[in-house]
Amino acid sequence: MSIKKLPSLTFNAGEYVVYPTHGVGKVSDVTKQQIAGTELEMLVVNFDKDKMTLRIPTAKIQQVGLRKISDEKTMNEAFATLHGKAKVKKLMWSRRAQEYENKINSGNPVAIAEVVRDLHRTDNLAEQSYSERQIYEQAVSRLASEVSIFSDCSIEEANKKLMDILAK
Repeated sequence: MSIKKLPSLTFNAGEYVVYPTHGVGKVSDVTKQQIAGTELEMLVVNFDKDKMTLRIPTAKIQQVGLRKISDEKTMNEAFATLHGKAKVKKLMWSRRAQEYENKINSGNPVAIAEVVRDLHRTDNLAEQSYSERQIYEQAVSRLASEVSIFSDCSIEEANKKLMDILAK
């Protein structure tokens, strides 16, 4: 049995990346660091919104799911998902909430768009429970941050773009 070698991803300082559980961050440096007597090459990623810095060993990049900003095909698929009709399963809220959290933490813009579409309320946001609103806002925030980098616009413009798509 042969082991399939995955193509290695290379990231450069100044480049935006997506860390599945934290969203969009910016690579600030690629550095070497001594840890327990071993020299490791580390990717330093800053998340300004959360005021957080992650140091990821380059050997673990694929394991943690770090990826580049989505391409046009993926973003268009996410926008098409937003245009679709909401699909609300008849599961208990706790199960649906867990599914939504898993989709958001997958880092996949299409899956995040599904959460936004399913939880979006046009007429009255007050009818949402607190936890439903929290999950919805987290999904919108994650998707908008990637859309803003993809479209080279501000977060506010990206939010407006998403809301315009949902309003149609």
